[in-house]
Amino acid sequence: MQHLFTSVVLLLTLVVGASGQTTKRAFFIGNSYTYFNNMPAMINSLANANGDTLIHASSTPGGAQLVHQVSSAATLNGIRQGNWDFVVIQEQSQKPSFRPAQVAADVLPYAAQLNDSIVANNACAETVFFMTWGRKNGDQSNCANYTPLCTYAGMQARLRSSYLLMANQNQGICSPVGAAWQVVRDSFPLIELYNADQSHPSYAGSYLAACTFYASLFKKSPVGLSFHGNLSAADAQALQNIAAMVVLDSLPNWSIGAYDAQADFTASVHLAVATFTNNSSYSSQYLWDFGDASPSSTLENPQHTYSSPGTYTTTLIASDSCGNSDTTTQNVVVTTVTEIENLTKSTAELAIYPNPAKNYVTIDYNKAINHIRIVNTLGKEIFSQKNMNIGKNVIHLRTYTRGVYYVQLKLNSGQSISKKLVLQ
Repeated sequence: MQHLFTSVVLLLTLVVGASGQTTKRAFFIGNSYTYFNNMPAMINSLANANGDTLIHASSTPGGAQLVHQVSSAATLNGIRQGNWDFVVIQEQSQKPSFRPAQVAADVLPYAAQLNDSIVANNACAETVFFMTWGRKNGDQSNCANYTPLCTYAGMQARLRSSYLLMANQNQGICSPVGAAWQVVRDSFPLIELYNADQSHPSYAGSYLAACTFYASLFKKSPVGLSFHGNLSAADAQALQNIAAMVVLDSLPNWSIGAYDAQADFTASVHLAVATFTNNSSYSSQYLWDFGDASPSSTLENPQHTYSSPGTYTTTLIASDSCGNSDTTTQNVVVTTVTEIENLTKSTAELAIYPNPAKNYVTIDYNKAINHIRIVNTLGKEIFSQKNMNIGKNVIHLRTYTRGVYYVQLKLNSGQSISKKLVLQ
């Protein structure tokens, strides 16, 4: 059958459409399962119906296997051209369904070789593995050698396993066309997904693949999009619904988003000082907003001193080198505050002795003390007294547990002082 293979230079096609909300670029590596019914163009038609655009190119000679693609000039030149958001890999229809040992020898090394080339030439591209579908009645030509291939269900299970393995081994994502195909076969048996050869896709089969790819690449639902091609509105809607359900309800199953920048952090607060531990993944740049009027920070693990008690919404934006970002927020609760600007000036006039202390401690300060508190390292108050004497004040400590505490003084002037106290 004549295929639609075209040189990479000519296939860098900007499909005409309205100015989109989102524009993505994808290079397809595969064979007739991809080029039948011009499936990549279908994806763009769906995208256009939602205000998006897919710029696409292909290297899809009929019957091509990955072992051929790794040395194909058109394929390698297309990869090297770079600037792709996605490079899609589709193996010959039967090979990923063979025995695991045969797949390990004849499929996986070439998937990895292509992925290595994609990563080397497209720092910001995602490798997408195109999970294909089992033949309508299984692979009868190989059934005698491997019984799972004798039925559609057995063949589909092997294809699913192999494509998910390829995605996992190469930190890629999977477009689960075969999984959506199986749901349509079960739920809408009257929608014929196969060409007369019971292997290649019918127009409905390619439309289902396009809907699945639109959901996988754009992370948007195809449900309700006006592009139906030559399908009835009812059939198109059924296929849109299945594709959206399979992809968007189960993104982790297909590793979609698994390698995106993900923001995450924890915060610990001592007095007024919050220490932030950055637990973000797949990110290299950070922007912190501490929820008060202070400047933001770009440090990976910052500390921040708050000027007054309260609950502060802290925001972290984690980004990767490709401009992808994720945002997370947490509330940071500050219950006790040390006014750092007053500490240096006033601490020199304060004497706390003995320190370390045992049964008592003397607080000696030559100014009026409005309020004195002693708190533990968790900020829990264990002693509190107002209107202390000017000069020496003795506090008995016999009932307190050994450990580190903080003596906090609030002066009549409004100044605050904090000093560490060790009990033995």
